[in-house]
Amino acid sequence: MSNHLLVLQSDFGLVDGAVSAMIGVALQEDPTLGVHNLTHDITPYNTFEASYRLFQTIEYWPKGTTFVSVVDPGVGSARKSVVALTKTGQYIVTPDNGTLSYIKKDVGIEAVREISEVENRRSNTELSYTFHGRDVYAYTGAKLASGHISFEEVGPELSVDDILELPVVETVVEENLVRGAIDILDVRFGSLWTSITREEFYSLKPDFNERFEVTIYNNDMLVYQNQVTYGKSFADVRIGQPILYINSLYRVGLAINQGSFAKAYNVGVGSNWHIEIKRLGD
Repeated sequence: MSNHLLVLQSDFGLVDGAVSAMIGVALQEDPTLGVHNLTHDITPYNTFEASYRLFQTIEYWPKGTTFVSVVDPGVGSARKSVVALTKTGQYIVTPDNGTLSYIKKDVGIEAVREISEVENRRSNTELSYTFHGRDVYAYTGAKLASGHISFEEVGPELSVDDILELPVVETVVEENLVRGAIDILDVRFGSLWTSITREEFYSLKPDFNERFEVTIYNNDMLVYQNQVTYGKSFADVRIGQPILYINSLYRVGLAINQGSFAKAYNVGVGSNWHIEIKRLGD
């Protein structure tokens, strides 16, 4: 059951009226909806980042919350518009373009339905092909969040197995090292968030204040190699020093105390950015 909460995410930014138009469409459907923003600063066209930010956020919202995520490089193409029902009882309204990858892998998807644009599209917008965020996603999300339609009324059911998933870098765990990818940045502070989970890192039996050899590659090119302290929080090292830590999603992070690791070493994100953490003395 929906709960009158609607949370919006996009790569639109706030410099023009696009997000405001989506909010307006939602409030036209039901002025009592609680409409909130997750972020509108997703890197343009980056469906991986959209997927990650949903994963980072949805467990902190009440059951029944409806999320609308519009990062849609294929707008107007044959990609499907869908609503996914998560195993935790949330709804996600989005293009089926990889945005559901993290949710499917780490949260679980109970069912998915294709949005029937005959029923669930703003009237008189059939000739507009480039703003589905307003005309299809915000509109359908608002109808769902307000209880004006049920999940079943979204459209025909699709197979969860057929949801488009982005490629994932599998973590390598060996006796004295773990290797994964740099998934995303803690954007404002420039910390690196890796794909290596706390459990995978703990296979190395780390102790706080222990140092590890950290190596970062962009494809096969060495970008960074140094000994880095494992700490509970940034204050465990001096200002300007690097630190390994477990972030709020229970994954390994790499930061500089009161600095930006990403800017300091020109580190990017994505499946071509690999990080290796190795025990010293082995």
